[in-house]
Amino acid sequence: MISSKNLTSVMLSHPTGTLKGSIKLPASKSEANRALIIAALSGQESELHNLSEANDTQLLQRLLRSDAEIIDAEDAGTVMRFLTAYYAVTGQQKILTGTERMCQRPIKVLVEALKELGASIEYMGEEGYPPLKMNGFSGNGKRNLKVRSDISSQYISALLMVGPLLPDGLELELEGKIGSRPYIEMTLSLMQHFGVSATFEENTITVPHQQYKAATFHVESDWSAASYWYSLVALAREADITLLGLREKSFQGDRAIVDIMDRLGVYTAFVEEGVKLSKKNPERQVSYDFSDCPDLAQTVVALCAGLGVTVEMTGLESLRIKETDRIQALQIEVLSMNSSLQEISPGVFRLEPGIITKDELSFRTYQDHRMAMAFAPLALLEPVQIQEPSVVRKSYPRFWEDLEKVGFTIAHEE
Repeated sequence: MISSKNLTSVMLSHPTGTLKGSIKLPASKSEANRALIIAALSGQESELHNLSEANDTQLLQRLLRSDAEIIDAEDAGTVMRFLTAYYAVTGQQKILTGTERMCQRPIKVLVEALKELGASIEYMGEEGYPPLKMNGFSGNGKRNLKVRSDISSQYISALLMVGPLLPDGLELELEGKIGSRPYIEMTLSLMQHFGVSATFEENTITVPHQQYKAATFHVESDWSAASYWYSLVALAREADITLLGLREKSFQGDRAIVDIMDRLGVYTAFVEEGVKLSKKNPERQVSYDFSDCPDLAQTVVALCAGLGVTVEMTGLESLRIKETDRIQALQIEVLSMNSSLQEISPGVFRLEPGIITKDELSFRTYQDHRMAMAFAPLALLEPVQIQEPSVVRKSYPRFWEDLEKVGFTIAHEE
């Protein structure tokens, strides 16, 4: 497994024959991390199966068991946001910090909401950003909150999961365009699985005061991880790929990759063990709204640059505050393919593909796992160097090994 932080790059060369194999995808860290928080909030022993091997999930498991005063969420956005709400409402006194990049990612919307609910939280550095000092919970705050819903659905999910523990429950009014709505619905579905009822009507979510119950839960495979295999199939000359553990009826917003890739040259057949992917003809010009699935944007940009497909995109607002400024990173990296990604009007981006003139491509990853995995499939066109390849440990630690299983040659460079 490529895990050494001293590994500077990998060089990928593609298989000569059909891209063929059955891939056991990592489990969804979105589902796993929500299930871990809810199980902890229940105060009872729940059976959680197929927990993600992603670093974010392994980290959250360790931190939930930790008695330490200083809690390091590293570079994990869900861990930082979910634990902020968890520690606040359970009254734990902790200092919550993370990597340098994490301490540049805003958290004010969540912190101010928790303060209104009765939490005592201090910013230890710049206002609105980690690190945070958690000083307990009074329980005499408001029940009704208005929260911006156009930044990160993780703020909303964090609040919803602690809602049942509040003395009078929680009524959350979402202001503005709701981003990543499927992830909010995932949270509510998991809460229901663990015995908590809630209503979501128009822009208001109501969670009465109640108690979580112990439950057994099996985490689904990760649709975000599946997206890179869709890209591989789209770029391959011939392909026969089966992805194990995916469900046709899924909580995950990134299941949208099925419909997106149907237009970009991949047919999906749902089978008993997961999904079977095969090739079809792609369209030459497409448009997508990524509001409900922003983590798919990098995959689609890289793929369309490789296929020579023009794509117009909206719903990318949250990409600015991810592991890196993903819009800026994409704009820089597609230049090596003679492609351009430009904001043609407020909130509307267009990728204009060019003709690849290099015999070898190299891509930086910006400490972002999705940059590495989005650009790796382009090795089916030309040999590709991926810098800082160990970033994939955040969500898909076996990614490079899985590529080798289907015939890629990967040279490691220290």
